[in-house]
Amino acid sequence: MDFSLSPRAADLQQRVRDFIAAEVEPIEADVHAGVTQRRESGGDSWTPDPRIPALQAKAREQGLWNLFLPGEHAGRYAADFGTDGGEGLSNVDYAPLAEAMGGSFLAPLVFNCNAPDTGNMEVLLRYGTDEQRATWLEPLLRGEIRSAFCMTEPGVASSDATNMAATAVVDGDEVVVNGTKWWSTGVGNPDCRILVFMGLTNPDADRHSRHTMVLVPRDAPGVKVERMLSTMGYYDEPLGHGEVSFDDVRVPVGNILLGEGRAFEIAQGRLGPGRVHHCMRAIGLAEKALELACRRASTRTAFGKPLASLGGNRERIAEARIAINRSRMLVLHAAWLLDQGLSAEAVSAVSEIKVEVPRMALDVIDMAIQLHGGAGMSDDFPLAAAYVGARTLRLADGPDEVHRNVVAKIELGKYR
Repeated sequence: MDFSLSPRAADLQQRVRDFIAAEVEPIEADVHAGVTQRRESGGDSWTPDPRIPALQAKAREQGLWNLFLPGEHAGRYAADFGTDGGEGLSNVDYAPLAEAMGGSFLAPLVFNCNAPDTGNMEVLLRYGTDEQRATWLEPLLRGEIRSAFCMTEPGVASSDATNMAATAVVDGDEVVVNGTKWWSTGVGNPDCRILVFMGLTNPDADRHSRHTMVLVPRDAPGVKVERMLSTMGYYDEPLGHGEVSFDDVRVPVGNILLGEGRAFEIAQGRLGPGRVHHCMRAIGLAEKALELACRRASTRTAFGKPLASLGGNRERIAEARIAINRSRMLVLHAAWLLDQGLSAEAVSAVSEIKVEVPRMALDVIDMAIQLHGGAGMSDDFPLAAAYVGARTLRLADGPDEVHRNVVAKIELGKYR
């Protein structure tokens, strides 16, 4: 296997980096300070800063838009809404672009490559009808609306998705949706217009054929955002994570994705590439933390010496570089396996990186916080928020324990 960048991926990677350096990084701290100020003063912290849509327009003009679009969708959508060349990218080619974006909190949104919209757009690409794509996918690809994914529930252990109690019951030509979801990322954005809801349809079917995915408009009667959830003190504006109740919400049966009882099939297709994207962004986050650590260690002195020469910090920096490079190779291998087709080896590789990469990122960010002292715990640097993001990733898209079980099951299966 060859992990060298294709000419197209190398060109896009450099252009993404240049755009972030020239357009995103200079305003990022000010954008986040404005969000904090508006929240603390009781103002509107959820409406995106007007500089974000302006940057999105620039990115699209430069062909740096919807970079996540997969290679198998090289037709109309990639040509009309995608990157230069009118073709999607393989997982291996997209990986370095996701890493470049991961070092910035704003960049994924600027390039229309932020979760959960990327995963929801891939669902509509792979499984949506022509009508569903025209109604919801195309506005998402244009960046005109946002979306949320409603799967996790407060009342059950959602690490086992078969536990889900919220329902999506077919009643004639309608689907009736009831239940409560939480950690529905994206629902706080005022541009959120569509929710992908996973609910129980047939409790007597095989455990992986009981659930259905349904498209529920955000403004449908009976949909209510009960509260926005903080993540260790952060609200992640302008997207956020909400608790959403569904009270006898009725939508047309045509809003069902793929078919009744096929939610797990969709989830498998959605979560594999999405986990690779998360992990590559986390590597970018770790790279940013290491950069900040090295700058701090080189310029800050204590006891008459640079921090880099104190307390084993050189060794810690070296270990961070080794850990990041090791994780990157694991992720590229998983991406390459996915590009070859979904296999047991690919499934195991994706679960392996989902355990390894967030843990690595947490270690690197923690080291960087320690080198910054009290400043590292504040919002004067992006490290505290980075730590929260990496810690959240150990739960999002499946907790570590579930992924370790997947790896062990596949490994033990070789010896039966």
